[in-house]
Amino acid sequence: MRPVVTFLLFLCFVVTSGCGYTTSSLLPPELDSIYVANFANKIDIGAQVSNRRVDYTYRPGLENDITRAVIDQFIFDRALDVKRQDEATLSLKGELTSFRQFPIIYNTDDDVEAYRIEILVNMELYNNLKGELMWRETSFMGQTEYTVEGPNAKTEPEAIQDAVKDLAKRIVERTIEAW
Repeated sequence: MRPVVTFLLFLCFVVTSGCGYTTSSLLPPELDSIYVANFANKIDIGAQVSNRRVDYTYRPGLENDITRAVIDQFIFDRALDVKRQDEATLSLKGELTSFRQFPIIYNTDDDVEAYRIEILVNMELYNNLKGELMWRETSFMGQTEYTVEGPNAKTEPEAIQDAVKDLAKRIVERTIEAW
C-alpha cells in the first residue's frame, strides 16, 4: 500500500511542478502590441542566377503571403496584440530579399527527388514609445525541404507555404524573445 501512495504523490508533484517553459513575451510589459508593416519585395529580377543549378526565382505576391503569415503567427502566439500603427507600441518593418529553390537529392537517373526552399528577409523592429530602433536583422531565413515523389511528396506551392510559415514563426520568436 505504501509504494502506491508514494507513487501517487510523486505523480502529483510531476504533473503540478511544470518545466518552467512559458509562451509569454520576454519584452518589457509596456511593449504589449505590434504593428506589422507590409513587407516590400526587393528581389532584384535582373540578378537571377542559375549557373550553379540553383533557381533564384521572382515570386509575385510572396511578400503579401509573408506579411499575412507574420500577422497570423502573432495572433496565434498571443504574446503581442496586433494593432494599427498609431496604436501599437512596436512596429515591424521588413523586405523580401531572396527566394531560392534548389535541388538537394538526385536519383540515379540524375532526376531531382527533393528540393530546399529558402526565403530571406531584412527586418527592423522599432519601439514606438521611445521612437528608436530595437534591432535589425539581415538575411533572416525561413526554409523547408520537400520531395516531389513518394508518400510524403508535396507540390511546390505547398512547400512555399511551409517555408513562409517557418519564416513567420521565426520572426515572431525573434521578436518576443528579445535576444
